[in-house]
Amino acid sequence: MRVGMAFLKALGYMVVLLVIHSTLKNWGYRESLNVFFEELMGSTHTQARVKRMASISTSDYVLQVVINISDVERLQTMLGQLSYPSLINSTPEVQITGINTTTDPVDIDLVLDLRIPVSSVPSNFTHLFRNFPLPYNISQSLTIIDLNFTTWCSPNSTGGLQCECEEQFAWSCDKCDIYGACTNVTSPTCSCINGLPSDGGFCEPITSFLCNDTTFGVGNRSDTAKIPCEEEEGQEDKEGDIIAECLQNGSWGNKQKNCILRQVQELLEQSQFLNSNLLPVFLDQLSNVTVNFTEEVVASPLDISAIVDILNNVANASLTIPINKDLMKDVLLTVGILTSNESRESWNSLNANDTRNISEKSSPTARSVSSTLLQSVENITKALTNDSFNIDTPFILLNKTTFTNTFNADIEILDSAVETDIPESDGENKSITVITFASMENVLPARDENNSTSNFINGRVVLVYSDGTVNNVSFTFDILNDTLKKPQCVFWNFSLFDGLGGWDDEGCELVDDNNTVTCNCNHLTSFSMLMSPFSPNDLVLEFITYIGVGISMASLVICLIIEAVIWRKIRKNNTSYLRHVSIVNIAVSLLIANIWFIIGAAISEAEKKDRSACSAATFFIHLFYLALFFWMFASALLLLYRTVSVFEGLSKNSMLAIGFSLGYGAPLIIAIITIAVTAPNKEYIRETSTQLSCWLNFNDSKALLAFVIPALLIVAINLIILCVVIYKMLRRRAVGDAAQAAERNVLVVIIRSLAVLTPFFGLTWGLGVGTMTNPHNKGIHGSFAFFNSLQGFFILVFGTLLDKKELPG
Repeated sequence: MRVGMAFLKALGYMVVLLVIHSTLKNWGYRESLNVFFEELMGSTHTQARVKRMASISTSDYVLQVVINISDVERLQTMLGQLSYPSLINSTPEVQITGINTTTDPVDIDLVLDLRIPVSSVPSNFTHLFRNFPLPYNISQSLTIIDLNFTTWCSPNSTGGLQCECEEQFAWSCDKCDIYGACTNVTSPTCSCINGLPSDGGFCEPITSFLCNDTTFGVGNRSDTAKIPCEEEEGQEDKEGDIIAECLQNGSWGNKQKNCILRQVQELLEQSQFLNSNLLPVFLDQLSNVTVNFTEEVVASPLDISAIVDILNNVANASLTIPINKDLMKDVLLTVGILTSNESRESWNSLNANDTRNISEKSSPTARSVSSTLLQSVENITKALTNDSFNIDTPFILLNKTTFTNTFNADIEILDSAVETDIPESDGENKSITVITFASMENVLPARDENNSTSNFINGRVVLVYSDGTVNNVSFTFDILNDTLKKPQCVFWNFSLFDGLGGWDDEGCELVDDNNTVTCNCNHLTSFSMLMSPFSPNDLVLEFITYIGVGISMASLVICLIIEAVIWRKIRKNNTSYLRHVSIVNIAVSLLIANIWFIIGAAISEAEKKDRSACSAATFFIHLFYLALFFWMFASALLLLYRTVSVFEGLSKNSMLAIGFSLGYGAPLIIAIITIAVTAPNKEYIRETSTQLSCWLNFNDSKALLAFVIPALLIVAINLIILCVVIYKMLRRRAVGDAAQAAERNVLVVIIRSLAVLTPFFGLTWGLGVGTMTNPHNKGIHGSFAFFNSLQGFFILVFGTLLDKKELPG
């Protein structure tokens, strides 16, 4: 009874220091008060708020009360009258061993240590805090009305501390990471940690966390939480975990679901222990699960990856177990579901991860799920029994037979056929297996040995295996998409990219591509053909382009010569001078752009690809084509300024500064941002496995919009300016003196040149947009090439030659 009473006395008088507060309150000097307590075990642990080492026996508990208070002088006077150790209520078990004060520029901390022997602490001491009688009178003028009990610590089995939180409180994420949670937890916060934080931190109210729901628990921004899959609605039949991130809006998002169907997980575990007795039942279960749960399987990259692992284990088992027709049918049913169109998004995700491994120079242990699937099917095919048979499933057809000299099989699946022909052999009897996939293009990425994914698989994938020697095999593929051109005969090379695999053309050659594509190869494996998007590079378009560019450049040179001749004459009138500055810079910009266009064309046609040189050419073409439009915009603003006088008071030098900043500064910023954003991902220029095109990419990064949008926007603004200016000039028909007449003549020339050049350039690049939206229309390509190549000629005619008053007599 004495033990329990000692602790109760300590608990009751722990707040005796509040009497000091009461005294200071009566003196009228109190400004702030902060009361809290904490307990620890051991003499080597230093309290966060104490500025010295605690020299207390390991058999003692230490309770602290800390008051944060101002009025240093009064407090020091009062503390000078105290002596230590002081007994509380004349009880030797509970003593005040010392009072420390620490000062800073604003206030001080007063720390009271209460020494309580461990033997004096009852086993249920935490309940005393939870049930502390309130209000509690300290004196007539001081009453405790509330006690906020959040954290309590106790010795653990290793001699350290474990600090637990009361209900509705939790340790923050960083505390759980630093000190370690007492038990396994799945949320970022925890209710117990192994140690007392050295920074004086305590459990925090759950309501203070940004994210708080019943599924993922509580957390602050960027915290992550992990829960078992079955705890989320709709995932009850799956195993694994779901990781979510606490977002700024207070919700758990960016969920990463690592969930596998429970049936698939069980089969994956069983697949590691297959034998000839278990395999038939196992493959039957595998095909049933895959077919019955098709919707869940095809939508989950993790389920697909797990089933591929299962098939790989089956392939390993087939090294010692013959595969008959029934077993192979179960395999093909399973593989067919994995290759269906509904699984395309999942395979895109899996293959994107493989591509990242390639770009990061993955280790030799890198693994491609798609390549593993095809390799497993090939290995299982090698274990087929010697009898001949056919298997017909919704997505895969298999034909196994024997032949002596020649072999021919024309297999059609989903309205597309592949003819396999072996014209001659060694005369020995041998078996051959041909497997035709209806949708393997959903699985295998179209990357080739150059790691280019600009091509497309444009025929059925066919797997051919023979137990004899075959040195010449021919395939005739139906074309799936007739808008693609430039066929390549390829086979899947499992060794490319450190074992990730890719399409390779070694040993295969194109024989014919008239309506169908015929390939000859000198080996057997899995074959198909790659084709690239159609690019209308015919001789007529090239002739129009290069002749037109030549005329354009000659016209621009003539334009600049004329401007040089009349330069002194035009300097007499500010408006005329500024107009010709714009015309000269428009001509110079287009001339430089055309020069870089020719350089870019030479780079594109070179046998050796030089991506860096092509990127440089594209940058300058982009920059100076934009400069052309922004100088047109500057010319329109000059017209508006002289007509409406919006910028009244600007000097000629100011207008020149604005013109050059707008004409070259804005294009430079746009061009730099475009290359900085797209070049690191190799999406700045147009590129395929066989060709570079030195112009902005559109299919991958939409970089071309960084030219088209500013250009067409300027065209629209210039047309609006023209309408405003014409309206103003029609209302102001009266002509004053000769100077005003000359000014009006210059404005009319600007209007006339802009009225022709603006729609012309707008039409040209409107056709340019048409080449993007309808890339296979030769008429649009031809029209764009024609108008684009004659821009210089139009600048000469409508920018310079029509200004007859300023031309030399």
